[in-house]
Amino acid sequence: MDLQSNKPYARVLEDALAAKWFAIYVTSRHEKRIAERLTQKQLEFYLPLYQVERKWKDGSKGTLDLPLFPGYLFVHIKRTERVPVLEVPGVLTFIVGTGGEPVEIRDAEIEVLRTGLSLRHAQPHPFLKAGQRVRIRSGALTGMEGFVVRNKNSSRVVLTINLIMKSVAVEVGSEDLELLDS
Repeated sequence: MDLQSNKPYARVLEDALAAKWFAIYVTSRHEKRIAERLTQKQLEFYLPLYQVERKWKDGSKGTLDLPLFPGYLFVHIKRTERVPVLEVPGVLTFIVGTGGEPVEIRDAEIEVLRTGLSLRHAQPHPFLKAGQRVRIRSGALTGMEGFVVRNKNSSRVVLTINLIMKSVAVEVGSEDLELLDS
C-alpha cells in the first residue's frame, strides 16, 4: 500500500511514531519515586517542583522540594510506549479525553512551564473557574493565560491546566499582564 496516496492512514502512523507529551495520574506523595523509576526505564518525564520552607516540631527548619501538581507527572513518549509507563509501580492511568484516548499536551506548553517556572516563584493554588482573565505578555511564561488574584499586596496569576484540573499561582508584575475579554 502506498502511504502517500492514503494521507489519513499516513497521518495516524506518523502520530503513533512521534513522541508527544501526556499527563499521567500517579499515587499521591510518590511522585519523586515514580520519577526515579521512569528514569530507570529511560522514559522522558517532567515533574515540576516548587520549594517550601518547613518547620518541624523539634524546631528545626528546612527547605523541601514538593510537586507543583500533586498526583501528576508528564511523560514524553510515543503512543506505542504507553504500556511501559503503566507498568511503573504507582502510575495509575493516563489522563484521557472523551474518546478514551490519552490527551496530548502541546510541546510548547510543557516548554513554557519548564523555562518559565524556574524564573518565577510558583506555588500550588486552588483550581479556579471564574475571575479576571489575563495573559502574561512579557518575561517568563509569556503567552500563558490565567486569572489574577491578590496575595499579601502582590499580584499573582493563577495558571490552570484544565486537563488535570490543577492550578499554580505565580508572581507577576502588573506591567507584564494584559487583560483579556471575559
